[in-house]
Amino acid sequence: MAVLDQIDQSDQIDEPARGHRPRDGGRRRTTGRPPWMGTPSPTTRALKVVVIAMIGVVMLYPFLYVIMFSFADAGSVTSGQLIPTSFSTVAYESIFAGGVVTRSLLVTAGVTLVGTTLSLFFTAMLAYGLTRTRDVPFAKGAMVLVLCTMFFGAGIIPNYLLIKQLGLLDSYWALILPGLISAFNMIVMRNFFMELPQELLESSRIDGASEFRIFFSIVLPLSKAVLAVIALFYAVGYWNSFFNALLYINDTTKWPIQLVLNQYVVQGSALSDLQAPDRPAPPAQTVQMAIVVVATIPILLVYPFAQRFFTKGVLTGAIKG
Repeated sequence: MAVLDQIDQSDQIDEPARGHRPRDGGRRRTTGRPPWMGTPSPTTRALKVVVIAMIGVVMLYPFLYVIMFSFADAGSVTSGQLIPTSFSTVAYESIFAGGVVTRSLLVTAGVTLVGTTLSLFFTAMLAYGLTRTRDVPFAKGAMVLVLCTMFFGAGIIPNYLLIKQLGLLDSYWALILPGLISAFNMIVMRNFFMELPQELLESSRIDGASEFRIFFSIVLPLSKAVLAVIALFYAVGYWNSFFNALLYINDTTKWPIQLVLNQYVVQGSALSDLQAPDRPAPPAQTVQMAIVVVATIPILLVYPFAQRFFTKGVLTGAIKG
């Protein structure tokens, strides 16, 4: 009987561990999970939706405001309406007929296309070369020099004197060559290359493939994600850059769109230079808004095509482990 009593007592002790209802008034056992990992209540979810919606409105309203007033009719602008009630394309017709904005867009598009292509090519070449630290002479020293450029810079005056001595003033190359290779982008791409299967590269070398053949036939096709991300980084940088043009470009016919935006919207220069002389002048506010839209929309249209590569390209290239 004593043995049976001990068995009954052990069963009572092990009852909660076996999944039976605890004898504590029916209270739930704690799972040990953090509060933020649990299922939120309906009130909490509704509050989150409201907060996210408010943040979205705050972020989107300025952009929608610029677009609406770029199409606003003269009557809506002069009456001080918060939301225009009548719309017109006079501002866009005026700036495109003037020729200044059209020419600056072509300049910016050309610089962005050529600069992104060259930057992507040379960054990939440098990143791949620095992955071969055992085979490439002075690879570690070159890596240190590249890293130093992230922390130390010559300054505006030495850079200007260098561009002047190279004869690049009033040249489109002055907008491309100073920022041809970004140290940060190179490091991201190098880490991505180091995550590629080395067995595949070694087998190609055993088969007699040269490093150029491996780079163009194996490494680049396997690196589409990081190439797309870095290309977008470079494209956004070239498209939005105006400081180099402000320093090195004196010929107004070679101004990029961002310098035109800075000159006529931020600095407040006479907008009559942007408009055709035979057309009626629209309100200055609509012209400024139209320039902002023209300078912003093209690069925004590129983002959705590269968005799906962001997670894989950035995380794989930025984290080495």
